[in-house]
Amino acid sequence: MKLNKASLFALFAVLELASDPERQLSTTDIAEKYDISTHHLAKVMRNLVHEGLVQAVRGAGGGYRFAGNVNRTTLLDVIQLFESLSSELDVPNQWSHAGDPIIVELQAITREIDDLTKSVLDTVTLATALKSTRQRAETSAHGTDATAPPSSTQRS
Repeated sequence: MKLNKASLFALFAVLELASDPERQLSTTDIAEKYDISTHHLAKVMRNLVHEGLVQAVRGAGGGYRFAGNVNRTTLLDVIQLFESLSSELDVPNQWSHAGDPIIVELQAITREIDDLTKSVLDTVTLATALKSTRQRAETSAHGTDATAPPSSTQRS
C-alpha cells in the first residue's frame, strides 16, 4: 500500500503529537525530525486543526498540540482525511473490456483488498500504534531486529 504524502505527513504529525499530548511542536520541529517539507506539512496541519485532531497554539513558543482521543482515533481516521484508499486497475482500453469476466473478477478482488486494508487500519488506534512504537524502540535498544512486525500479542 502506498499512501500519498499528505496522509503520511499527517500520520507523522499526529503520532508525534499524540506521543506526548502536553507537548507542543512547531511544523519545523516535526518536519526536521522526519526530513519532510515544512510547507507541505503546514498545509496538512491546517486540515488536522480543522478536523479537531490537533490544536494550534498561537503566540511566542506556539505550535501544535494533539487534541484528539488516542484511544478512539484510528489510523484510518487520519488517512481518510487526505485520501480514499481505493485502488483502480490500470486496464488499457478499459471501456472496450467492460464486462470481461477476468477484469470483473480482478476488480472484485481489488475491492476486497481495499476493504480488508480499511478494516485493518480502522482497528489500529493511535494508542496501539504508539504502544508498538515504544515496544519497537525497546527491542531495538536491546539489539534485536526492530524492523520485524510486532507479534499479535503485542498489538492488543
